[in-house]
Amino acid sequence: MSKRKKRDTPLFNHPIIETHCHLDYLKERPLIETLDQSSAVGVEKIITIAVSPENLETVMDLTKQDPRLWGTQGVHPHDAEKYTEHTEITIRKNAQNERILAIGEIGLDYYYDNADRAVQRSVFESQLTIASEMDLPVVIHSRDADEDTINILSKFETSLKKKGVIHSFTSGPELAQYAIDQGFCLGFNGICTFNTAENVRDIIRMTPVENIILETDAPFLTPIPYRGTENASFYLPFIAEKVADVKNIPIEIFLAQVYKNSQALFFNKLI
Repeated sequence: MSKRKKRDTPLFNHPIIETHCHLDYLKERPLIETLDQSSAVGVEKIITIAVSPENLETVMDLTKQDPRLWGTQGVHPHDAEKYTEHTEITIRKNAQNERILAIGEIGLDYYYDNADRAVQRSVFESQLTIASEMDLPVVIHSRDADEDTINILSKFETSLKKKGVIHSFTSGPELAQYAIDQGFCLGFNGICTFNTAENVRDIIRMTPVENIILETDAPFLTPIPYRGTENASFYLPFIAEKVADVKNIPIEIFLAQVYKNSQALFFNKLI
């Protein structure tokens, strides 16, 4: 008996910006195939995210391969103990490139605790300082660390002019409200389609559409109905459809606002 065919990716009139993925982690298909499939479903720009000292240059190289690609520079909390003076010099140098849009992925992860928490906090602050001094937004990872994330961000309320995004938002309403009040965006991905993720949908309901951006976090967190396969930017329309439904906003109106949010945050212009 053949498996039932999964629903085709929905197509919309308005373009979408992929604000967070890890292209260097994808394995199932060549880069150009991923890019072309994404373009075919309306994904206009893709931001691939740095996470470690080892992939800072990899991300830089990716941004040179196609005009649809942009990147970030930063060290994820999992690799905070690898952060050195040389790493900081590299981030600062690369972040001067016009294809680099933000400092990230940075933050705190107390769920896995892959690095000492004090080191995570120190490295988070160091990279927030870079963003403040270079006038760039930040891409923040926060897991089971809401209180410390708020406490650290509060030190940068004045200096961090461009704010940024708390990506893959799964935290509680207190961090969500703090971020919204401070002018950050919240990034939502395939988690919002999971049956068990009502907590994320509750955060979507409380988040003004002006503070929402979309992401896949590919190759992770593939949305339903393709959960269990490698994620990619061409699944972004499923996420857009779900968030718009939760917000009870017509999809094209929703996409127009989210596109404007993404442009303003990362490309420094309002549409």
